[in-house]
Amino acid sequence: MKQRITLAALYAGGFLGPFAGGITTSMLPELGHDFGVSPQAASYSLTAYLVPFAAFMLFSGTLGARWGAARSVRVAYLVYVVASVVCALADSYSLFLGARALQGAANAFTTPLLLAAIATITTPERLGRTLGLFSSLQAAGQTSAPLLGGVAAEVNWRIAFIGVAVVSLALALAGLPEQMRERQRTQATLRSAWRPSVVRAGWLALVGWACLGGMNVLLALRAEDVFGLSAAERGLVLTGFGVVGLLSARPVGQGIDRIGARRAVLIGSVAGAIPIALVGTLTWLPAVIVLWASTGIAAQLVLVGVNALVLGGEGPNRAGAVSVVQSLRFTGAAVSPLAFTPLYQAEPVLGFLIPAALVAVNAPVLLAFPRRKSTSD
Repeated sequence: MKQRITLAALYAGGFLGPFAGGITTSMLPELGHDFGVSPQAASYSLTAYLVPFAAFMLFSGTLGARWGAARSVRVAYLVYVVASVVCALADSYSLFLGARALQGAANAFTTPLLLAAIATITTPERLGRTLGLFSSLQAAGQTSAPLLGGVAAEVNWRIAFIGVAVVSLALALAGLPEQMRERQRTQATLRSAWRPSVVRAGWLALVGWACLGGMNVLLALRAEDVFGLSAAERGLVLTGFGVVGLLSARPVGQGIDRIGARRAVLIGSVAGAIPIALVGTLTWLPAVIVLWASTGIAAQLVLVGVNALVLGGEGPNRAGAVSVVQSLRFTGAAVSPLAFTPLYQAEPVLGFLIPAALVAVNAPVLLAFPRRKSTSD
């Protein structure tokens, strides 16, 4: 019974990170009002979380493996508890942002170690479906955060952070499965995490997420410019990606167990380019909505497939490797608006066609090279 609770906590950890990261999305007006800052400044609460999250994941998996996975995850959750309480009690915006940054840094020490734990307790033939389940819970956290955060803000936005603190404390008490507690500190190195196969997988994740999930910003702009949608209507259109990603993640994982991770990444990248190109050119809103939602399936093929590529082997430092890949994935999400918004402003169609071409070409080129086994790869 205790082991089942611990396994459930492992998957619940996949929900917590994206949920807490995006929880301020729908409460920005309330944050701005309480702290006396502009809506733009209030949006920095998202950046304050994501930047340290992505930055620390460049090495957090390796450090966590050195210190011991179970100990690192428990300490990270406890830090999350403290940071969430500070967010709830903060009386200045600078203190609130600092606590958000601490949340993001703590999350960087849970996500890769949880993924490595999944790989440790799962047989190779079932790895895809278990990673798919983890990914579906991440999608659920990302999709539900604006809704639940908004509901809390109707009463008091600080309630949301108290809730996050309570859940984090429960996860800290649950810990990791016995298999991970038995595997104490390792001699993991950063070099073992940054081996060539991991860098290739990370680049696939970066380009894939930048050109698929990262296109929500451009679609929001187009929804206003071309279709004249209100903020709420734009949000509803964008939600389709997350909802379909949530529903498809586990079936996608089961498919990966049958067709293989490399083929899944290739299919997701090439197939995902088609709806991205079409949502930037079609002028019939229902078709745009359906196509954008279908992109969620392609994104899950890339995301779960890349994780399976990294975690499915017996190479050293799997926690460090998946940490690097996840960091590059979120880097792709961060650079996507910076890279493609200027293209959209110059010529709207190019803002969609160039990312579509990039994601369609990137995976076939990288995956065309045969894998070479060596001491470093």
